[in-house]
Amino acid sequence: MPTIIDSVDDFHALLGQQLESSDWFEITQSSVDSFADATHDHQWIHVDVERANRDSPYGGPIAHGYFTLSLLSAMFLQVLSVRHLSMAVNYGLNKVRFPAPVPVGSKVRLSAWLESVDEIAGGVQIVLRAIVQCTDVDKPVCVAEPVFRFYR
Repeated sequence: MPTIIDSVDDFHALLGQQLESSDWFEITQSSVDSFADATHDHQWIHVDVERANRDSPYGGPIAHGYFTLSLLSAMFLQVLSVRHLSMAVNYGLNKVRFPAPVPVGSKVRLSAWLESVDEIAGGVQIVLRAIVQCTDVDKPVCVAEPVFRFYR
């Protein structure tokens, strides 16, 4: 269940707080292959299952780091819901790291904290501390600071 706020003016009350975690998202070979097709990144550690099982230091195929990152938007929608706004914009990232690989067949989820809230013309800009966890890995698989803008 996402944290729900009634307007962009209510972000300040969440400053520094951990938001609810997202559901677990399964990482399938099909979704990794589709991402490879969309981005033209067909490196064998992602798409050649036989070779990855045989030769990869990870023991099998892994998701692209940017695939994991691309799931932030979908996971974020499960973490926070803002009512009474005209528009929300993914404004970018301050930092991003991929400390560990995401094995195909595992699941990932987002945990997030509201790091900053700044007034902008017509709304607010927020920065999250986003940590993506994986069922098959002890360390975070993605640590990022996504920036979003919400308009009244």
